[in-house]
Amino acid sequence: MLGGMQRTSFAEMHCSIGQSLERVGEWWTPLILRDIHLGLHRFDDIAENLGVSRNLLTRRLEALIADGIVERRAYQERPPRHAYHLTEAGRELVPVLMALMAWGDKWATPAGGPPVLLEHDACGARFTPRVCCSECGQPVTATDVTALPGPGAASGPGTRVLARRSGLAPEES
Repeated sequence: MLGGMQRTSFAEMHCSIGQSLERVGEWWTPLILRDIHLGLHRFDDIAENLGVSRNLLTRRLEALIADGIVERRAYQERPPRHAYHLTEAGRELVPVLMALMAWGDKWATPAGGPPVLLEHDACGARFTPRVCCSECGQPVTATDVTALPGPGAASGPGTRVLARRSGLAPEES
C-alpha cells in the first residue's frame, strides 16, 4: 500500500467508467499495458523498464489475467517461463491509452516535448489520437455530445443523482 492508503473499489459502481477503473485504474496498470503493447512480453523486462517491485508487478499481472485483459503464454518449460500478451480486450484498451497520452502531451508534457510520436501504419502519417463519432467520423468534444440513457441505465452507486436528474429513476423518498 502506498502511504497506508486503501484503494477504493468501484466493483459496485453502476457505471462503465467505474467498472473500467476497477479493472485498469490501479497505479502502474496503464503503464504495464503500454509496455506489453510496445513489445515487452517478459516479466523481467517489464519490471526493469518500469522500475516497479516484482511483487507489485505480479499482483497487477494476475489481476489483468483474471479480468481477461492480459494472457500468459509459456515460452520455456525448464525452468517455466511465461510471456505476457494483450488479449482482444487488452488490445482494445490501446486507443484509450493513446488518447490519454495525447492529453498528457498537450496538458502535462514532459520537459523536451512528447517522448513518443505515433505513426499510422495505413497512411504513414504521424498523428495525434482523437476520439471521433463512430457514425460520421467527426471528432467529438465535451461540448458537442449529449449523454442519453442506455439499456443498462439504472439508479445505483455512481449513477444515482444522474439517474434522478435525467428521469431514469423515480425520486427516492
